[in-house]
Amino acid sequence: MKILFVLTSHGSLGNTGKKTGFWLEEFAAPYYVFKDAGAEITLASPLGGQPPLDPKSDEPDAQTEDTRRFRADKQAVQALAATLKLSSVNPQHFDAVFYPGGHGPLWDLAESSESRALIESMLAAGKPVAAVCHAPGVLRHVKAADGTPMVKGKRVTGFTNSEEAAVGLTQVVPFLVEDMLKEAGATYSKGADWQSHVVTDGLLITGQNPASSAAGARALLQVLEESAVRDGEGGR
Repeated sequence: MKILFVLTSHGSLGNTGKKTGFWLEEFAAPYYVFKDAGAEITLASPLGGQPPLDPKSDEPDAQTEDTRRFRADKQAVQALAATLKLSSVNPQHFDAVFYPGGHGPLWDLAESSESRALIESMLAAGKPVAAVCHAPGVLRHVKAADGTPMVKGKRVTGFTNSEEAAVGLTQVVPFLVEDMLKEAGATYSKGADWQSHVVTDGLLITGQNPASSAAGARALLQVLEESAVRDGEGGR
């Protein structure tokens, strides 16, 4: 089981002069769900190398058991510092792709033709794609085979307008994830702010917020397991 993580390379929070990037919990929690399940994990980002970390996700009140485990895991820290360039990644080498959030992806991955091609290729090959919190924003320009938005008619979730308002960045982000998904024709749902809410629709798994990270990863594993069972039955 080979899983690709795609992280942001964008570290500037709009024109605020503040820093952003990926959200640590949204990387660490899924990372260990997959690692503990025996997955082979590869990390990539648009620019390669060390992706920027949202400093707020590294503050004491944002720490979890998984983030502390990551900080003590020298191998994982080294792997994160040496992500592959997204342009060098061959989708055929992976069974699934996972996008952690943080605000960074709204600026680079949402507009990346390489990311878009990766997602379209994975889905066309019958391989699952998962994204949590702000990362469903990477689906913004992804198309179905007929050229319509891939999320059209799909059940999805993502960071809510009310959660964005709560962190005071509604006027800073280039677009609101909830609004974008709805405008693209998706069937958007949400749970309570800051509570875990994960939606699976076929090969697409989306999570609402940081609390949804581990559950989103487990949902991805479930889709992979179900696919393996179907493939096994088809080979009889």
